[in-house]
Amino acid sequence: MTFDELIAAGRASNELVVPVTWSQGRATFGGLVTSLLFDRMERSIAESRPVRSVHVSFVGPVEAGVPAVFDAQILREGRSVTQVEGRIIQNGEPRVVCLAAFAGDRESSVRIDGVPAPEAKPVGQCQELPYIEGMMPGFINYIEMRWAYGSMPFTGGSGREMGGWMRFRNVPEVLTDAHIVALIDAWPAPILQHFKSRVPASSLSWAFDIIHPRPALEADDWLLYKATIDQAGDGYCHFSARVWTPRGELLAISRQTATVFG
Repeated sequence: MTFDELIAAGRASNELVVPVTWSQGRATFGGLVTSLLFDRMERSIAESRPVRSVHVSFVGPVEAGVPAVFDAQILREGRSVTQVEGRIIQNGEPRVVCLAAFAGDRESSVRIDGVPAPEAKPVGQCQELPYIEGMMPGFINYIEMRWAYGSMPFTGGSGREMGGWMRFRNVPEVLTDAHIVALIDAWPAPILQHFKSRVPASSLSWAFDIIHPRPALEADDWLLYKATIDQAGDGYCHFSARVWTPRGELLAISRQTATVFG
């Protein structure tokens, strides 16, 4: 099932079975399940209030091939801001918990443009991360990535930065905020480039903001992602990231804590 097909299935029922083709190690790709939950949360509030900020806790792995319930509940609806909680329940246990703030525009006398995109080689000059069945996480078959910063995972590289260009292999009809959520989480934790052999890693927590009014996007646009390690040690990696449009406009801000078993 493509991303758009899964979104459609999630809108038809609050119970969903994610196919194993979207796997990421022993769990389902975190960006996918978060985006599916986000879509349900977004549809529970007024269209005039776009998402501003989301906090995600990966309580446990969402297993592929096992029914999971996606639930959204409005916690408070004020004059400008709506606070929503989302949960994914599987086998009677919470696996993902989200808190999101959706808010309309406010009048302000101050406006500061987003941080512009850094220099990056054109997509055609960047190394592609190929999908190799049995060696790559299953979800890589659905998301295309071209390396512009840092080294590939498990190549014994160095440095704090990782990232490049990204988009869906199957071009969606419209690139929504839910699509952007999935793309933000597609990149591996930048600490993985430091290892010379494969080690398991998973996201512990994730916070991201999507910039609104959102810059105009075409469905087949390549988005630029760049992550920077803030600190790593004792089995954890703390890193921040930004996403830009092809024209260099800031689109999203992300911060994650990843556990590393190696």
